[in-house]
Amino acid sequence: MRPFLSRRRFVTASALATGVGALLPTWAAAAGPLPASGLVFLFQGDSITDGNRGRSPDPNHVLGHGYAFAIASRIGADFAAQDPVFYNRGTSGDKVSDLQQRWAPDALALQPDVLSLLVGINDIDQAVNQPAQAGTVADFEHHYRALLTASKAQNPTTLFVLGVPFAYPIGRCQANWAQWQAALTARQTVVRQLAAEFTAVLVDYPAVLERAARRKPIAYWVWDGIHPTAFAHELLAREWLKQVSTRLPFLRKYRAQW
Repeated sequence: MRPFLSRRRFVTASALATGVGALLPTWAAAAGPLPASGLVFLFQGDSITDGNRGRSPDPNHVLGHGYAFAIASRIGADFAAQDPVFYNRGTSGDKVSDLQQRWAPDALALQPDVLSLLVGINDIDQAVNQPAQAGTVADFEHHYRALLTASKAQNPTTLFVLGVPFAYPIGRCQANWAQWQAALTARQTVVRQLAAEFTAVLVDYPAVLERAARRKPIAYWVWDGIHPTAFAHELLAREWLKQVSTRLPFLRKYRAQW
């Protein structure tokens, strides 16, 4: 579903001089016909992205109640004239291999211009609690790279926004924290490397949460060691907007706010 747009509108490079070009992402500058409006934003991942999103066309619930909602609500309100389009396809419980299995209908078919991905915590959970069934770090990298490669092949100008996964020694993470930390660190490294390889925007969520923990204990922000509270989702959304604004100039207004 494209809740805010009935069709995609395009302009040729000659139209950029009219001023529309100021709204266009720098990563698309050499792509030929460019989208003057109707940029498609897709949020993908596991339960943190899912945010209990609705599975019906009801626009009141379709984006969930997490960071994806907070990002979309700001951009959609502030840039309504540009007809932004937002999808949330995060699915609770998914590992990166699960994303790969549904990538065609839940990513490629939506033809995103901006693809935001936060995944890894279920891979880590399985590595700690079901090691016989878990994939290796190399498997994680293989599946993650396959997602990005498929999307890049479909649209070479896709802007990837890769979120660094996080976990903290609270709740079920606490008892085996050394194992959690080792599995987490290994997969964080993979995400950072892939961000560099695919010229993606890297959103360092752990750094955001660690700064927040200097003000209030981490349980205020990540209540069970894995899932953010409403307050933390707001911080994640702010950081996403700040980092993505380095590649989408029309979002730079948000940098001065936080």
